[in-house]
Amino acid sequence: MKKTLYTVLITLLLIIMGCSHEIVPSKEVEILAYPITETSLPTINYLLPLKNSEERTTPITKVMIHFTSNAAENPVDPYNANDVREIFIDYGVSAHYIIGREGEIYLLVPENRIAYHAGKGNLKNFPHYEDQLNKYSIGIEMMAIGTKEEMSSILPTEDYELIPESHIGFTEAQYETLHNLITDIVKRYPAVKNDREHIIGHDEYAPDRKSDPGSLFEWAKIGF
Repeated sequence: MKKTLYTVLITLLLIIMGCSHEIVPSKEVEILAYPITETSLPTINYLLPLKNSEERTTPITKVMIHFTSNAAENPVDPYNANDVREIFIDYGVSAHYIIGREGEIYLLVPENRIAYHAGKGNLKNFPHYEDQLNKYSIGIEMMAIGTKEEMSSILPTEDYELIPESHIGFTEAQYETLHNLITDIVKRYPAVKNDREHIIGHDEYAPDRKSDPGSLFEWAKIGF
């Protein structure tokens, strides 16, 4: 009798354990036993409130690159890190990292949490990511401003023309840091391949809504 009860308990335990994994739709994300680690690169702690992210239960398979600034409110001084952080808090969005103009890295959301950076969109060869890419990606924001056309949805022409020329586009320090950060991420997450199917821009995922990192971003400077 004791042996039978023991067998039943073990069977129930195995069933419960077997049901605890999320079913995922692609070979690319089928490995659920994955390590969550943090970058060894120097970072500045700018953590957002927990409400701006959620616990990650899915593997990391993509990196998405964006640009951000406070140009809409302060076109003359658009890269104040505190101001940009407040924008994320006010709008309920987030990213894992921001790379400043001097190449400094701000940590906003730990990699073991899902950041709200991708939104709705899809990738041509990966239909299972439709409107779901937040769950599988690391979001990296670059402190940068695109062309007048790319910024037109948030910035009137007269305000854009107030931006100092040196603030337009990206810096060499940013490219160097971004390359190092992506290299670090690829080493730590085998599902993130070092190619343009896995390292993508927001404008590739949501071309009808987003223009970042935009035409001024030089992919060749990070090895693509």
